[in-house]
Amino acid sequence: MELPQEDNPNPLTLLLVEDNLADIRLTQRAFKKINSSVILETVQDGEAAMSYLREEGVYAGKPKPDLILLDLNLPKKSGKEVLADLKNDEQLKHIPVVMLTTSQSRDDINTCYQAHVNCYVTKPMDLREFSKMIETLEYYWFHLVKLPNR
Repeated sequence: MELPQEDNPNPLTLLLVEDNLADIRLTQRAFKKINSSVILETVQDGEAAMSYLREEGVYAGKPKPDLILLDLNLPKKSGKEVLADLKNDEQLKHIPVVMLTTSQSRDDINTCYQAHVNCYVTKPMDLREFSKMIETLEYYWFHLVKLPNR
């Protein structure tokens, strides 16, 4: 599914909010493998995610992400809490959020959609499937979908 690279003077930015270092590395490798021009930023807890999005402290001047991949179970502030904060903030609520988690709980899925998540994806356990999932998300969100403010 590799697409020709576009000369984009404003590359797209993805914020990965993930506390599992192995999943961060897998995601980084998957983006390198597909030769994506997406800028991948990472934070490891919910409080850092909100600081990044509000450009506070060490995150001052960071670009607003075009898409957020958000883990459900995070330290300091859960993915559900981050999602609620995002969707209640006039400056941030337009940013699409993909809940990317191991949870297959119907309650978690329903709660996230009620809180206006854009999609809910369960992480595959197989490494090849994980890479394929990232490739599919990248293709869908950065090549098919028209994102706001771009």
